[in-house]
This record gives sequence, C-alpha cells and structure tokens, in this order.
Amino acid sequence: MMFVLSTFGSAGDVFPMLGLATELRGRGHDVMLATNAHFADLVTRAGVAFRPLGSAADFEAGIRSPDLWHPRRSFAHVFGFLRPVLREQYEIHAALASRRDVIAVTNCFGFGALLAQERLGVPVLTLHLQPAVIWSRVEPPTLPGLPGPRWLRNALYDLGERLVIDPVTCPFLNAWRAELGLTPMRRTTRWWHSPSGVVCCFPSWYAPPRPDWPAPLVQTDFPLWNPGSKAAIDPEVARFLEAGSPPLVFTPGSANVHGRGFFAAALDACRRLGRRGVLLTGFPEQVPAPLPAHVFHARYVPLDDLLPRAAAFVHHGGIGSTSQAMLAGVPQVIVPLAHDQFDNATRVRRLGLGAGVPSGRLTGARLAEALEPLLASASVAAACRDVALRLAPRDGLCRTADALEAWASRPRAR
Repeated sequence: MMFVLSTFGSAGDVFPMLGLATELRGRGHDVMLATNAHFADLVTRAGVAFRPLGSAADFEAGIRSPDLWHPRRSFAHVFGFLRPVLREQYEIHAALASRRDVIAVTNCFGFGALLAQERLGVPVLTLHLQPAVIWSRVEPPTLPGLPGPRWLRNALYDLGERLVIDPVTCPFLNAWRAELGLTPMRRTTRWWHSPSGVVCCFPSWYAPPRPDWPAPLVQTDFPLWNPGSKAAIDPEVARFLEAGSPPLVFTPGSANVHGRGFFAAALDACRRLGRRGVLLTGFPEQVPAPLPAHVFHARYVPLDDLLPRAAAFVHHGGIGSTSQAMLAGVPQVIVPLAHDQFDNATRVRRLGLGAGVPSGRLTGARLAEALEPLLASASVAAACRDVALRLAPRDGLCRTADALEAWASRPRAR
C-alpha cells in the first residue's frame, strides 16, 4: 500500500505527520510526505520520500507576518499562504490517480487533496490533530470571538462562517471547482472533513465524541513524536538541568518570531518566583540579553526529553505542546494567541492540569500569579500524574497507523 501524507503548517503539524510516516514505513508501506521545503532535510533524514509544497522562503515569509498569531486575522493569513500551493497538492495526487493502492492522508487545509478525491476518485482521509477544527452544535469548541452560552456561540459561528471564512476561501476554491467541472461549495469548515473518513489523533477523554461530528470517524491518541527524542540531550542543556532545581520551561511556539514580550514576561516571572528557567526558541533575537545565570536559552530540545525534568510549562497552547506537557505530568500555563490554542486552554483547565493567561494581558506578575498556586497544588499534581499515566503507552502513532491500515483494507469504489 502507498500512503501519501500531506500537511501545511509549522513543526506542530509536520512532526506528527512525519512520525506517522515513519511508523507506516516501518510496517513495509510505501510512504511519501508532502509539505513545505523548509522541512525537506528533516523528512529525508528520516528516510521518507519527500515532495515540496512551497519554498522555504514562502515559509519564512509566512511566519514573519504578525497576522499568523492574530485571533481574527490568522485564518485569512494562513489561507493566503496556502493558496499558491494547493494546486501543487492536487497535482501530486492527480499523478497517482491511476494507482489502485494509494491512500491520501491530509490535514484540514488539504483542499487540493479533497478536490483530487472528488474529481479523480483518489481516496482521501482527513487527519485532525486538534478537536477545535470540528465544530459541534452540541458542545462547541472554544474559539476567539465566540463568547456566551451555546446558542449564541452557534449563531456567531454560523455568521462568521458565512461572512468571514467562506468569503476568504470560496472565491478561489469555487473558481477552481468550476475548472474541474464541479459544483460550487460553501461552509468551508464542514467541507474540510473528507466524506471518506476522519481520523482524530486525540483521545476521547480529552475531547469526548459528539453526535454531530462527521462520519465515519475514529479517535486514536496523541502522536507524541519529536525528532531527536532518542538522541542524547545536548550537553549544555544537560549541565544546566543538573545544576539545580527543576526549571520552568517557556516557549511561544516553534514558528513564533514575535515572542520578545513573552520572553520578557517569562524572565520576570522567574525572578518573582525565585525559579530557574529555560527559554525555548529558534529565534535568539527574541531572548532578553544578557540572561542571568539561573535562566538558559536553547534553540531546540525535544519536549519529551525536557519536560519530565521541568517544574511547569508555559506555552502558546498548540496541541503538540499541550499533549507533551500532559505526557510529562507537569502543570501548564497557556497563553493562547490564535488557531486551536483557546480551545486547548479550555480543555486543560477543565482537566485540572493548569491555567491560562490572556496574551493581551501578559506580564511577569500575571504569569507568576498563575504559576504559584499550580506549583503548590496537590490536586493539580495528582491530575497531572493521572493523565501522564494515561499517555504512558505512547501508542498514538501505532493506533493511528492501525486505523489507516484497517481503512485501506476495506473494499471501496473508485
């Protein structure tokens, strides 16, 4: 069987797909991963066939815009970044349409793959890493700008989809659909679930399934995969960790180039609490300089290596960071900016695993106020231990690969 995986986004989107690709390849399948050229070396080092979707320069330009992290402007920015490469995604799938052993797996923005399915019969599964992309009228996810009771959130979502989301996507997609001889579509965030099947890489205890979720659908578990996890930790990082008490770990996201205020608040919070800290970012120009001896900057450390040695984790609320904190059993403070981050913050609070601080009100004092009770709470520590035990098998990738193989074995009409 050949699996064609494609995804758009930052490391939080690419790492799980690459982990899944390596799992499928280890089972003897032919696997290709299509994503931005920024990740080409990472994919090829893993021994997975790579196809580029956009240039590394495109990726760099996309993350440099502050709109990427704006709660209302982010969707239009992301779609504008994707629009030039969606046809490339379509062509990759179209070139394989004559093969009978091909299964495509894509994320919610895989519009090119979905059109290849609709026009050419290439079977496509949608893989969701986060529950926020599945709207439920029974239990709506938490999205920015949708406050109030359930009826109001549903009404606002319907209005936003009609007046904000569809006007961004439908002019381009429907013109393309007309070229392919397909009828127009609307309600983009309902259309992005493949009618062939949806795989949700998060457990039911994190996001219980709702009766109005798309079908057919299967839930597995968090992928929990990082490159370099099996390698020895960087010696400088190891020396810092061994030199004192467990530190607080801070990151605003791997693709966030606008984190200067976040790290200034992190440094101040460490001072107020008398705690050591680790600042994670691949963009060192964001880090205050000089750093005191009790705070360390690292460009990258696999979270499953670092967080078990931490006292708490302060981050943006991406699903990858959120699940890695749960695996490590450490309390977390989420500072959501956009995308699924508000919903993940809500779920973390409901599970008793941490707290949130609005990004617009972020200061060192507020971070310290959020962290101090979490670090002292026996109930938070117990809740963190409980979810860490749930995730200890780390079988999310295996279960997801099982689900894909089971789906591929079913007879289907092309």
